[in-house]
Amino acid sequence: MGFTFERTVNYYETDKMGVVHHSNYIRYMEEARCQWLNSIDMPFGTLEKNNITIPVLGVSCDYKYHATFEDTIVISLYMKEYNGVRMTVGYEMKDKKTGKVFLTGETRHCFTNKELRPINLKKHAPEFSNKFQKLLDEN
Repeated sequence: MGFTFERTVNYYETDKMGVVHHSNYIRYMEEARCQWLNSIDMPFGTLEKNNITIPVLGVSCDYKYHATFEDTIVISLYMKEYNGVRMTVGYEMKDKKTGKVFLTGETRHCFTNKELRPINLKKHAPEFSNKFQKLLDEN
């Protein structure tokens, strides 16, 4: 499943019940997505220098099980959809020790310039578009 990223749960990310607060999983998605972009040589800084931003349009999560302090979460992500204007990234988070799935989900994005006007990456930056298309084709 595409790219994987590991992360250990910090104590402050848990709630009174001793489990990871649900909002933190969305942060984990963001961390993994940033590392994924770095791994394909498209860090956010490079994209921004090329007048490209990738705002989040929506987030969807299915919480399957809870993570707790010091659990190591393995986050797998992959390109689900891409058309040059929008993309959807899929996620699966598992416990490294047990393989139990904590969460499945997706984030939906569009591509804009710094003024937040929609752009077609195929026309605006074909070199980046080709990388995203290749990721989609691999799935």
